[in-house]
Amino acid sequence: MSDTLNSTIKAISQKFAISGYFVGGNEIKSGHINTTYIATYALDSGERRRYIFQLINENVFTDPLAVMHNVECVTRHINRKVLRARRDLGGQTLNLYSAKGGRSYVKGEGGEIWRCYNFIEGCHTYDIVETSHQAYQAARAFGSFQDLVSDIPAEDVLETIPDFHNTPRRFAKLMQVIEADPEGRLESVRDEVAFVKKREALCSSLVNQLEAGELPQRITHNDTKLNNVMMDSETDEAVCVIDLDTVMPGLSSYDFGDLVRTATSPAAEDEKDLNKVEMRMPMFEALAEGYLDGCDCLTPNEIANLVTGGKVITLETGIRFLTDYLEGDVYFKTAYESQNIDRCRTQLKLLECIEGKEDAMRNFLARIAKSKLP
Repeated sequence: MSDTLNSTIKAISQKFAISGYFVGGNEIKSGHINTTYIATYALDSGERRRYIFQLINENVFTDPLAVMHNVECVTRHINRKVLRARRDLGGQTLNLYSAKGGRSYVKGEGGEIWRCYNFIEGCHTYDIVETSHQAYQAARAFGSFQDLVSDIPAEDVLETIPDFHNTPRRFAKLMQVIEADPEGRLESVRDEVAFVKKREALCSSLVNQLEAGELPQRITHNDTKLNNVMMDSETDEAVCVIDLDTVMPGLSSYDFGDLVRTATSPAAEDEKDLNKVEMRMPMFEALAEGYLDGCDCLTPNEIANLVTGGKVITLETGIRFLTDYLEGDVYFKTAYESQNIDRCRTQLKLLECIEGKEDAMRNFLARIAKSKLP
């Protein structure tokens, strides 16, 4: 870390109620949205402690105080429940360190919002799901998260990204972009457009049930990737769910669905060889077992719609990539011109694979969830 950055972090740290004095630190570059630093502090006793300092990206989160409200609400709620149940402060969620004035954040010189988390020692993350054990552990962690926040009223948490999982609106936006064809790319993606149009009804399947009161609105994580779960370095068991900025009111089907989308196929998100894209049943089975083992709050209809969640989120993600490609790659970062359409095609192929194994997926869920169903 440069002297300038060291000075910046040291100045910010002095605004938080943490122990010790600043020794040094470095930037964590694995995240794609916020700027994150890990910093070391020394106590008078000689002990050293590490903390995470994070600058919220206000281009993505235009209301950073709403983000902090949600994170504070969820972390405090979970930590109170864990403390009562286990008589310790370990596991399940991050801890926010308060500013010296009592708030959960501080403002930098330009008014930007900073926060401080505990650094969880003895843990690591994975970027790619390689084993069914990893899939089970990640799903159990997200299921436990869902269960722990299930008694928070949905209205207590703010919507920080409007219509984040409103798939019908994503579909409508795509139709508008198709009509305009601003970059002249439509002719090259006719097959993908036809594939999506054929599944228009799927886009509304979960939203319609929510509006009809058939699915409960819950507090959901909304970014259930493997690398958002801290794993114990010795046991490789899930310890803590991280990256809580997208916590919002939503559906359990969305969170489980994104696990299916990101963990069941071995192919890279922008894989050009679509023969490598598949829906691996052993991975799905591990996800289903882990999620239901961690979450006892789901209704029978929520369980019945977990596979639908996998279909909807995979289709929605494909729609987002396709829309961005047609608009000229204005939202997602790209390394080459066709990357967004490559990303889109892997999502649509995965959805096709899920559809091909949908009966087997539903039958497996019904078997393991028998005790939860009427």
